[in-house]
Amino acid sequence: MKYAGFTLIETMIVVVLLALCATATAPVFVSWRVRDQVDARTNALLGTLSYARSEAIRRKVRVSVCRIDAARHCLAAGKNCPSGRADWSCGWAVMAERAGASLLLRAQPAIDEIGVMSGLTALTFTPPAGQTIGSLRSFEIAPRVTTASMRGTGWRRCIRVAAGGRARVSDGACGAVS
Repeated sequence: MKYAGFTLIETMIVVVLLALCATATAPVFVSWRVRDQVDARTNALLGTLSYARSEAIRRKVRVSVCRIDAARHCLAAGKNCPSGRADWSCGWAVMAERAGASLLLRAQPAIDEIGVMSGLTALTFTPPAGQTIGSLRSFEIAPRVTTASMRGTGWRRCIRVAAGGRARVSDGACGAVS
């Protein structure tokens, strides 16, 4: 009587081949996930900037996008995020000025894995056309921890905000141009 099945050696060969495949593809999946997070954070900030500009035009009041703390209050210039970083990774909020007070319109939570660097602590859009106040209006989005496969500018995104308030995204680092 003959039994059908796999021998121990055949089973071990299949397990070794599966382990090799998993080892070879794991870095690709990690890199894909990080790139997806950078793109998602970039799109979130771009959407927030567009929303703030449109609300300044619609409400006819100044609308600001600022870094926030855990209580969703704007951080003062020179103050670090609760994580100790001086960037926008602690999240941001859209605030409308109304009768000397700030009204929270929208908030974006913190994501520590992705860094959002800018020389700005807040960006204000003014009515009637949603122009921006200030200079050096750029944001650079990049993974905080990079591996050998993630080196280079392909893992970075740059958002530049024109004086008219419109934002655009480009691949790579922002550099000296703003």
